[in-house]
Amino acid sequence: MANCRLFFRERVMALKRIRFVHAADLHLDSPFAGLRKLPPALFERVKESTFRAFENVCNLTIEKEADFLLICGDLYDGEDRSLKAQVRLKKQFERLKEAGIAVFVLHGNHDHLSGSWTKLDMPGNVRIFSERVETKSFTAKNGSKVHVYGFSYPKRHVLENKTDEYRKTGEADFHIGMLHGYLEGGTKMHQPYAPFALRDLLEKGMDYWALGHIHKQQILHTDPYIIYPGNIQGRNRKETGPKGCMVAEMDPLGVHAAFHETADILWERRAVSAKGANDFNSLYTACRHALEEERKEAQGVFLQLEIKDPDLLDDEALGKVKNGELMEVLQEGEEADRNFVWVHRITLPENALLSERDDGFILQEMKKTLAQLEETSIDEAVSPLYSHMYAGRYLDLDGDEKQRLLLEAEAAVFEKLKGRGKR
Repeated sequence: MANCRLFFRERVMALKRIRFVHAADLHLDSPFAGLRKLPPALFERVKESTFRAFENVCNLTIEKEADFLLICGDLYDGEDRSLKAQVRLKKQFERLKEAGIAVFVLHGNHDHLSGSWTKLDMPGNVRIFSERVETKSFTAKNGSKVHVYGFSYPKRHVLENKTDEYRKTGEADFHIGMLHGYLEGGTKMHQPYAPFALRDLLEKGMDYWALGHIHKQQILHTDPYIIYPGNIQGRNRKETGPKGCMVAEMDPLGVHAAFHETADILWERRAVSAKGANDFNSLYTACRHALEEERKEAQGVFLQLEIKDPDLLDDEALGKVKNGELMEVLQEGEEADRNFVWVHRITLPENALLSERDDGFILQEMKKTLAQLEETSIDEAVSPLYSHMYAGRYLDLDGDEKQRLLLEAEAAVFEKLKGRGKR
């Protein structure tokens, strides 16, 4: 009898099982604002990075023999959806169709349904959600039945909580919710579109919630899984670390989910101390060592270095950090390598941007003025741009970024005043 029960259990487990890939925020054909001054070969690599990352997603989906792929919004970077991005997307979807893999797509705030674009038809394996929350049924090759729930943004700004519209329907072995939205109380780096509370999702009784919108991988809950996979390719220095998608397997006993990297280029930060490296040669050697430690086997890396303890540097070394010579020599020859490490920025602690070596009176006046400025000054200055059709998408200023802008403004004004004094 025990053997019969074991046999029956194994048969049920074999039949009721699905595997899928959960990705979001592809941002295909991202403009990569601010990087156009890169060497041409490197900039071309950057422009291709979102496409390469999505190709990696599809390679993984095929390799894992997944039943389907979920894409939770922002497939494109803008509402105009370039033909190039659509053609490249369609090509990958056709690869999945040949492998017998379905694709479920919802559009987010960047690629909402009200945009204006020349539309290309997608292959038959692609199922796109409309502006209303709806249910799409799927039956796997082994007979497992899945209901997938979701909606696409009808316009850029969806500010209401949409979770009340999600309802489990019909008979299915597994129920999966897809949502491009913002967790209330979450990071302020992303706009609060389609906000939700964790309890809202838990009350729906789904087996898995596939989220999108937040560009950092986060597991909000494990039973059931509620996951932001993050974006598949970092697009600027604020999007550091591994980027990728989730591979999930479901059976009657539960869900297993694992993160897989897909990015072609990584953005990283690293500190280098001037302790024991007070002259330029020693500092350069320390930076080269840090650079080599960041080098990957096949990925490129954009690296931001922060020089710690700069007061230990002699005048020559500090001068070559400030005038950009150190960064220039660290970049030499990197653009030609497949696994390049390109130092795109070298920073000093804020108290080293203006040092006591400079004119004391000007320094004190500048510090007094800076002390009177608050982050709200930046908010007031750029507030008209948040509602601008194109500028708004680039204004993700967190507290650190605002403080950095103030410090850079301080340094720039100081340099102007110092130059004026010399004349």
